[in-house]
Amino acid sequence: KTPCNMAGRRPALKAIDWLAFAERVPPNQRTMFNNLKTRSDAISAKLTSLPEKPAAIDWSYYRSAVAKAGMVDEFEKKFSALKVPEPVDTQTALINAQEAEANRTAAAYIEASNARIAQYEKQV
Repeated sequence: KTPCNMAGRRPALKAIDWLAFAERVPPNQRTMFNNLKTRSDAISAKLTSLPEKPAAIDWSYYRSAVAKAGMVDEFEKKFSALKVPEPVDTQTALINAQEAEANRTAAAYIEASNARIAQYEKQV
């Protein structure tokens, strides 16, 4: 858990395959799906519109504008020392394991189904 300065770091966004997602949505939940997609698109557009690095603070301007001596220097020192910890990803490994298990289960089901189909074709 190492802290990092989040200024200038944009979190990586995973692409969502909305077409594949839409195929799995039941008709009675289509409205909720559309609302989710609209909200996701709005958030994504907002994140994309933000600059990669925030605007630099013009400390010299504040030194000339703030009357109390040393106050801006103290703020600059504290701002430079500020470290925001990056959240630790605790879910990706679990999700990947669940996906692998689901793929194994699906492959086993397909294999068993193909065996049953072959057996039924022999009977017909």
